[in-house]
Amino acid sequence: MAEQRVRVRGLSIYRPIIYGNTAVVLTPEERKVLPTPDHTHRWTVAVRSAASAPDSDIVGGADDLSYFIKRVTFKLHETYPNPTRNIEKPPFEVSETGWGEFEVQIRITFVPESGEKAITTYHHLKLHPWTLLTGGESAEAPSLETAAKLGPVHSWQYDEIVFNDPFQSFLNILTAHPPTPLPKHKRKPVPFHTANPASLEASKGGTPEFTQEMEKEEAERLENARKTVIAEQDKWRAMLIEKEKELQQLQRQLSDA
Repeated sequence: MAEQRVRVRGLSIYRPIIYGNTAVVLTPEERKVLPTPDHTHRWTVAVRSAASAPDSDIVGGADDLSYFIKRVTFKLHETYPNPTRNIEKPPFEVSETGWGEFEVQIRITFVPESGEKAITTYHHLKLHPWTLLTGGESAEAPSLETAAKLGPVHSWQYDEIVFNDPFQSFLNILTAHPPTPLPKHKRKPVPFHTANPASLEASKGGTPEFTQEMEKEEAERLENARKTVIAEQDKWRAMLIEKEKELQQLQRQLSDA
């Protein structure tokens, strides 16, 4: 049994997830029956597996993540009743109505077998699609009537949770639940307001889907960002060394005076 609590050194295993939100414009009839009639949208913020189920209109969510996620805590804007929402079982999501965008804090707590600390990330709740103005030089939020025609707004971020040197018992759990592979290429049309925001007469698009191509692009983006950070660190380190040399020179000059 003790062997199960031994870490497997030198091994890393990851699980792809997405976090973000969808939002739709409420109909006038829906707004009338709300206790807060100024609310204009219904939205859902969620943490899901990256892969989508075939023929599903839900972004991601093909896999049940509860084998490694114990709880997801969503911290909403303080104006909401009980703004801290603890979701203990899938689907790890919160649905509400509202009129404004704000930053949602998302805290992911892992199962006890993992021995891992909880992680925290942030998502800016997006309600409004942005359409191009004439000439495509700038953008504006469309009216509610136009936004309703555009269909649901989707705002999702792909990420990978990496477990380094996992406990053997946790590694057994992870390997027993391999993630559904992402499709190589897009199987669904992108949302209408994303695909062609300048034309309101075009037919609506579908539900976005993460693919292996997007995963590769995201990995390249993260690698480029890592290289940029390292370059910045090297630049500031060189400047610090130079300033320290100048300080030492000034100190010697003062001591010789």
